[in-house]
Amino acid sequence: MSVFPLRALCALALSASAALTLPSPADAAAPASSQTQVPGVYRQAIGRLRVTALFDGTVALPRAQLANIAPEAIARLLDHRYVPETAKGLQTAVNAYLIQDGTHLTLVDTGTATCFGPGLGQVLANLRAAGYAPAQVDDVLLTHAHPDHLCGLLDAQGQAAYPNATVWLSAADAAYWLDPASEASAPQMLKFAFPLARAAAAPYQAKDRLRRFRPSDALPGAAVALDTHGHTPGHVSYRFDGGDGQQVLVWGDLVHYHAVQFAQPRASYEADSDRTAAIAARRRTMAQAADGGWWVAGAHLPFPGLGHVRRDGDAFAWVPAEFAPLPATP
Repeated sequence: MSVFPLRALCALALSASAALTLPSPADAAAPASSQTQVPGVYRQAIGRLRVTALFDGTVALPRAQLANIAPEAIARLLDHRYVPETAKGLQTAVNAYLIQDGTHLTLVDTGTATCFGPGLGQVLANLRAAGYAPAQVDDVLLTHAHPDHLCGLLDAQGQAAYPNATVWLSAADAAYWLDPASEASAPQMLKFAFPLARAAAAPYQAKDRLRRFRPSDALPGAAVALDTHGHTPGHVSYRFDGGDGQQVLVWGDLVHYHAVQFAQPRASYEADSDRTAAIAARRRTMAQAADGGWWVAGAHLPFPGLGHVRRDGDAFAWVPAEFAPLPATP
């Protein structure tokens, strides 16, 4: 017998022995952690700033809720973009952002908490996973008063999730969403949001920690508010200066359908309170971000929602951030 057949026979014998002793794939128990994703945390250094993206979960937005654009145009833009879609709609992330400037911590938006059901409400847990305690947050800046942005002001027990923070909401949104009289004339699809907004703001109001502001007002953490109303009456975006020409804009809900609205900024969302103003704000802010080379953080862009905007003909395109290690701390 030659050497080769002998080796082959040995290998065959070992294989047969393994088959007798190893469990079949169906019998093998899966590790307990196999259904658990990594924490929804991503850190990005932008000049002197440390920006931490916090994942809240995903919602499904039906393509039928896109307006001012033909269904066939939507289909072309979504073709081969591989955005996960079910019968309920297109997968859409919900993100919040923690901005650390020295020792000052500013949280922009807070996620959904318990307002939108299971699969969401992860901001508070991910903030802790990132190494921060909720009590460390100095200020919470809200882009607007929709439930997926301010319900996370409360914890699971309905108490203030950020007990030492001052909450900042634009005067226009506060006047609309916190006033019960506004609810009567609101569109039916948005009526549910009014009591949620009042409940989320209540513990901060009770402790005189709710501040109403106009976009021209000075804000904590050197934030600058940009008037981007349209999605809501007082929707704002926040720009932070990281130094050395580095700027980051947390733009809230200027984009809901990233595969469509960069290429077609005129496409609006059914929930926009003023569609004309929302389109104008999207075009204007995308142009500012593209021309200024600003970093952008988007509440409904694929997590971590950090990157840049570039011009693409008469429209725009999204350039997501590349994964990078954090610079060494001196």
